[in-house]
Amino acid sequence: MAAADSPSAALRRRDLCSRGIRLAGKMRSDVIDLLDTYVERQGLDASASVAAVEGVPVAAVERWDEQTGTQRLLENLAAYRAFRVLLSQMLEEHREQLGEADAALGRALASVLLQVSAFAYHLEELLRLESRGPPSEEGAPPPPAPHLGLFERKLRGLGVLRELAQWAVRSARDLRQLTKPSPGSVSAPIRAESP
Repeated sequence: MAAADSPSAALRRRDLCSRGIRLAGKMRSDVIDLLDTYVERQGLDASASVAAVEGVPVAAVERWDEQTGTQRLLENLAAYRAFRVLLSQMLEEHREQLGEADAALGRALASVLLQVSAFAYHLEELLRLESRGPPSEEGAPPPPAPHLGLFERKLRGLGVLRELAQWAVRSARDLRQLTKPSPGSVSAPIRAESP
């Protein structure tokens, strides 16, 4: 772990965190725009209540301030890998449902999917820097998309996008915590206010 504690590694970590914060901010902005478009094009009410969606990682966490830097990175990576699958399913459903009838929404979904993939890669880079290495994605195949009716799929998509927007906020906060000086490595617990 000596490499992770060297001054050059600390600078690289700070640089990666700063870029990650900017990526998370851009992603959140694009997801909010996509949410507005999604609600309008799907004929939904913006204030519609959506129950917890199976398979969607929840951004809220108890005892956030007691997490280590590595825990933060691993949870973020797991979440964005899950969002990559969920957004791919949404994009496929959109294409099956509307084809090219609503190309703008399809392009916006594809753009956010690319940002999620890029952010997951960014988190993997941070984990590699920590001499941790990202956990493998191999193993069980992604769960199949649930068989839902059209309206349920629309609500599920709304839930996915809302939670993704919350994750973008949490990710920026997590990365800010990693840039703060802490005793020892990034694995030391970091005290902060809860998100």
